Amino acid sequence: MTMHQATGLAILGTGRALPKREASSAELDRTHGYEPGWLEARTGVATRYFCDHENQIDLAAEAARKALDEAGLRAQHLDVIICAAAVPYQPIPATAPAVQRALGIDDGQCFATDVNSTCLGFPVALHLAEGLLGNARYSKILVVSSEVASRGLPWEAQPGVAGLFGDGAGAAVIGEGDHSGILAAQFATWPSGYEACTIGSGGTRFDFEKEAELFAANSKFTMDGKELFRLTAKHFGSFVSELLERANTKREDIVRVIAHQASPGALAHMAKICDFREEQVVNIAARFGNQISASIPFTLDYARKTGAVRRGDRIVILGTSAGVSFGGLVMDL
Repeated sequence: MTMHQATGLAILGTGRALPKREASSAELDRTHGYEPGWLEARTGVATRYFCDHENQIDLAAEAARKALDEAGLRAQHLDVIICAAAVPYQPIPATAPAVQRALGIDDGQCFATDVNSTCLGFPVALHLAEGLLGNARYSKILVVSSEVASRGLPWEAQPGVAGLFGDGAGAAVIGEGDHSGILAAQFATWPSGYEACTIGSGGTRFDFEKEAELFAANSKFTMDGKELFRLTAKHFGSFVSELLERANTKREDIVRVIAHQASPGALAHMAKICDFREEQVVNIAARFGNQISASIPFTLDYARKTGAVRRGDRIVILGTSAGVSFGGLVMDL
């Protein structure tokens, strides 16, 4: 946990990407045999986007190029790429080198690495990027989050959970600035909620050869919404109050809250328990769904490009992640 004056970290450019296929809740009602209107009523999500022909690297590279264009930079100017995704392109190697390759950056010209804090990946990566900027070797850093949530959704077991999610990517190019930066950063974990959000397979927990049935059974996402609600309701409000206190910032000083887009209902609940006004919270979950780690950078780019936030504004980035972890940054843009 840190508290200090604005660091000089600047967001030089942002970008976002979506797959071409828009999947409305009405379409998914028909596909899965639900009553008309059931999925949107259950989730609050009207539309989301699913990959048909695109992959995770395609989305990451598109978002990154848009961020680079806004920053007035070429990919070859990057010193570091941090890919902050909940689910990687494959277990080994990391996803970031594939993004480096897709951007056409030559061997040895930058360092590419991954950070996995599920839905909190982007703010965690920003906090790490802040430290790297203190090293003279690293002056331009790409943070990108890209997710293909549609690959592992539990449509049979938990359709109300599956309907929350969508695919997408968001990216930011980070450098140094004179009147911007992170005023306070705070992260904390409640491992009592470790089983509340899981994809059990893909690591070492289940042996594909010896436990094939268990491996298959645990290959889809599962979520215990009641446990997540309990932890959030009990702890998140005080967590945010402490973060703002560390930043010496009042709620009325915050122009916008850029939050993880868990669901429209979750955002409304977050605003209530944290005592933010509804209009402070950028809420696009009904249009794009929960894009896991990509939701925060996607929402940040949306807010910047639509004029909801401008240079010099004070924002707070907030989220929760599997584990269960809470995190937040207070920033001057």
